[in-house]
Amino acid sequence: MSLADDSGNLFDALEKARQDYTRQNQAQQHHYPQDREFSKHAPSGTGIPANDRQQLPEILHPSIVTLLKPHSLEAEQFRLLKNKILFPESGDPPRSIMITSPSPCEGKSFVAANLAVTVARSIDEYVLLMDCDLRSPSLHTLFSFPDLPGLSDHLSHSRPLPELLRKTFVNKLTLLPAGTVPPNPSELLSSEQMRMLLHEVKSRYTDRYVIIDTPPPTLTSETNAIARVVDGIVIVIRYGKTTRKQVENLIDIYGKKKILGVIKNFSKNPVLSRYPYGHYGGIG
Repeated sequence: MSLADDSGNLFDALEKARQDYTRQNQAQQHHYPQDREFSKHAPSGTGIPANDRQQLPEILHPSIVTLLKPHSLEAEQFRLLKNKILFPESGDPPRSIMITSPSPCEGKSFVAANLAVTVARSIDEYVLLMDCDLRSPSLHTLFSFPDLPGLSDHLSHSRPLPELLRKTFVNKLTLLPAGTVPPNPSELLSSEQMRMLLHEVKSRYTDRYVIIDTPPPTLTSETNAIARVVDGIVIVIRYGKTTRKQVENLIDIYGKKKILGVIKNFSKNPVLSRYPYGHYGGIG
């Protein structure tokens, strides 16, 4: 199967997901309120329809704070981050966003997952969340999926993309998991096939955002290849761990124009802002 044929099948699958979500919204005639706890076992007074609560996993991963703790400071910071991305001060909003960090364990997957949830819960936006951390994938776990075939299986074994997409329990949010950990992740993600896939996905629809979780660029080479294709980059740093020099190195690698902002994670006093050099944004 050619890449063009497979891309067509992918978009057919995404379009079907879009239509399914639209039908669900029309049936509901409302959106989930931001000021209610989101849980399968939430009482009827929460405003979440009983049928929708039944679609949730038994236990939501505690990292999905935008659903589990919508009143929290963390959830509010993600809403602010979403607004900054969807409504920039100038120009068009970036449709493809890469989430990365200078080193492991700084919270990039946490940020990617919660940003995807927050954008998808907007009125019109759809989200494709891609796990491109083929060495240490985690997004499938955050969304309560078992180990699944995914992107790596498509790139290395030509598995059709439509059968790899996973409809999450969040309306309008589709996940492409990383898949089987391959022996050659750098070659797969740096391939022409991957570049064309990213280009096609981000340019196909004007109301779809693509959020991509990638490994730290200082440890792997494939992140740099992805960065050249996306519209913008969000850097996640860990308060008390990440050094200023590490941030400076990433700015040198990607360039200031490509970086949408820096999120300071694990901070006790979070402040979220657009990135002016020497000034960190933050989600605690």
